[in-house]
Amino acid sequence: MYNIMIVEDSKPILRNIKMLLDKLDFPIHVAVTATNGEEALEALQKQPIDLLLTDIRMPKMDGLSLIEQAKLAQPELRVILISGYSDFEYTRKALNLQVFDYLLKPVEPEALEEVMGRVIKQLEQSRSRYFHELQEIVDPHSYAELKPGDHAAFLAQMMIILRRQPFTSERERWGQKTLQASLEDFFAPRPCKVFLSQTPQQFIVFVNRGILDLYSSVHECLESLRRHLDVKGMDTTIAGQLLWSQDANLSELYHQISSILSIHQRLNNGLVLDSGNPVSITRTEAGCLDSTLELAFVHMIQARQKEQFALKLSELMNRWTEDNVHVKELERFINLVVDTFAHLVEEQGAGIRLGLELRAKKLFDEETYGDFCRELTEWIGQCFDMLQSHGRKSREDLFMQMDEYIKRNKYTQISINDIAMKFHVSPSYVSRVIKKVTQVTFVQYYTKLRIKEACRLMECQPDMKFKELSDLLSFSDQHYFSKVFKEYTGLSPTEYKEILLK
Repeated sequence: MYNIMIVEDSKPILRNIKMLLDKLDFPIHVAVTATNGEEALEALQKQPIDLLLTDIRMPKMDGLSLIEQAKLAQPELRVILISGYSDFEYTRKALNLQVFDYLLKPVEPEALEEVMGRVIKQLEQSRSRYFHELQEIVDPHSYAELKPGDHAAFLAQMMIILRRQPFTSERERWGQKTLQASLEDFFAPRPCKVFLSQTPQQFIVFVNRGILDLYSSVHECLESLRRHLDVKGMDTTIAGQLLWSQDANLSELYHQISSILSIHQRLNNGLVLDSGNPVSITRTEAGCLDSTLELAFVHMIQARQKEQFALKLSELMNRWTEDNVHVKELERFINLVVDTFAHLVEEQGAGIRLGLELRAKKLFDEETYGDFCRELTEWIGQCFDMLQSHGRKSREDLFMQMDEYIKRNKYTQISINDIAMKFHVSPSYVSRVIKKVTQVTFVQYYTKLRIKEACRLMECQPDMKFKELSDLLSFSDQHYFSKVFKEYTGLSPTEYKEILLK
């Protein structure tokens, strides 16, 4: 459905145009009517409008002035001009303002239908492009909730990217609905729309550019927003940019702004960036490790110097917080550690890189910087231990350790990724080891183990109900448990229990 505004100082003509539009078989809705330009402009700044039908000669603000101001507020707005024969030359000048077309008074139904058909087709093409570009950057669940009415009227305005500061608590505040409510409160009465992006803990916001009437610059607006969120317990780094053209590519702009955030985001306290005027930084300003220190860490890993590495790491972590280092530098250091350990172990024929990368990413989920430092220290210590022992591990030895771990956790739903992370190997390597030793897949092996435990429990605790068994062994429901039980034993749980009781 497309929202239409009609602006005409003659009420009979306005009513006639509205009546003609209501009779057309198009997905349109006359959302607002106004009798002068000032009234129309005020309404435009409060709600999204797709198509403006406006007279030229009106009191207070004429049609051309309205179009000029309206395009600043909503650049994607389509305009159809309504004029009399005497205004024809005046109307031709209006085409320079990118007016879609014009209609002569009195408006004929056939002419209105023809023009509306063409403008609706253009709007649909634009909406389709916007939705396609949104799908490339928005979280799938967030995109699935998008309604047909949530269209490009939000989008060709100002794009803002919000990224939660790492190691900050109050994580429950960072939900799409919570953030939407908070931003609606801040931007009111201008409309805004919040999407969860495909980047974890990062949100995409579109807001009517009319909000900038209250501020001297984009930066001032974003800084005011950052303080608003900070009061609500949401520490964030923010970047934003005006969408100057309806032809702007949302996906490209999102990745451009997101990249700027990644480069500039610091460890302590959020900040604001006007991505239209990014500030360049050097590696020294970012707090980067110099090449000598990088080599020192690499050599300590290669020499298996666990204690020396831990001491040097402690110094580095203190320096990070004192210098308010860029978050990108933490990621660079951890990637260096992953690369070095993975290279050394993979020389021995084990694929562990993915397991290390998964574990490294989880470090940034910690609530505080202190927790991050403890987890990083412990994890690197485990990597040294793994390095020392991995060369001695045979495939059978690794399987025995995984088998023991799985049996200890048979009442908890665990995945192949959980095992990979626990033993610092890739999921595919876990799969190969289990298949080689047991001749079955991980799923078959794990399921058989749980069914075997179900049989033992039915024998030892005959009063236990099947639903209790199903829940205890983390099956999704009792029906599925019964189905799997019969596949592995040849008997239903009821038949098996009857045999036990004989």
